[in-house]
Amino acid sequence: MGAPAFSAADLAAKFGLEVAGDAQRIVRGVSTLANGRPDSLGFLANPRYRAQLAASQCGVVVMRADDAEGFDGTALIARDPYSAFARISALFEPVPHITPGIHPTAVVDASATVDPSAHIGPHVVIGARSIVDAGATLGPGCIVGEDCVVGEGSELIARVTLVTRVRLGKRVRVHPGAVLGADGFGLAMDAGRWLKVPQLGGVVIGDDCEIGANTTIDRGALEDTILEDDVRLDNQIQIGHNVVIGAHTAMAGCAAVAGSAKIGRYCLVGGGAGILGHLELCDRVIVTAMSLVTHSIREPGEYSSGTPIMDNRSWRKSAARFKQLDALARRVAAPDKD
Repeated sequence: MGAPAFSAADLAAKFGLEVAGDAQRIVRGVSTLANGRPDSLGFLANPRYRAQLAASQCGVVVMRADDAEGFDGTALIARDPYSAFARISALFEPVPHITPGIHPTAVVDASATVDPSAHIGPHVVIGARSIVDAGATLGPGCIVGEDCVVGEGSELIARVTLVTRVRLGKRVRVHPGAVLGADGFGLAMDAGRWLKVPQLGGVVIGDDCEIGANTTIDRGALEDTILEDDVRLDNQIQIGHNVVIGAHTAMAGCAAVAGSAKIGRYCLVGGGAGILGHLELCDRVIVTAMSLVTHSIREPGEYSSGTPIMDNRSWRKSAARFKQLDALARRVAAPDKD
């Protein structure tokens, strides 16, 4: 089968867009503006790239109406070009054919339930009382422990581990190496030695969530760790026990959330950011990259911490002055003795 091809008119009709220019221009793939081809589709969403438009070889460009003024090529007019481009791009993504059934090398406990339409790949292990629903896919080397549920249409791509009491909703995608439902980090000091606190809860993942490669989500101590619907986690993220993440929140790579924190809906957390335990973030909070959240946030908005990068000599001077800030503040706040 050849590569898919669509006219600009086809794409406009399919995605509710308008065409400016040659509606019969054929698109066979997607690209950036800088590396465009006459049969590729690009997009202009950020005004910083407006200068690339004139020299771009893209046959069709998705853009806003005001950016299309004076453009002599073919444009697809969208209110949100990036979202429109994402939807169109999916037409050109190769989707592997998945055959229902259980691979001969898979090991499925006799008490587990696997829907006949599910795909269980090579060397998969499914534990006692676990359920794999219709249309779910478990790729090579996945391990589903006891009392887990893999919801309808969900996909564990490869080497994913659901340790115990993990419930995935519908259409959840989990990337390779992720571990869900491992012990939370619960310890109590007893007579000078650490005593492990049993982690008796589970993990509940809502519909349409995506969990990145090597991300870890610990199960709760007593209640569950919860991701509501449409939460998106990047690679190498740590979610501690009993964390609750609200619907439609997205977190970038290497972020970490300590136990029992609650994050609202439609939040964005930048790469490498940290959120301390038992804090609450309200809806629509943005935490920029490498920030450390040390107190609850009650008002929507964008929040940052830390200092910008500078040359090492300047940083050493600034670090020395940080230690003097308290004394300086006291001097400023002291009443004038003169």
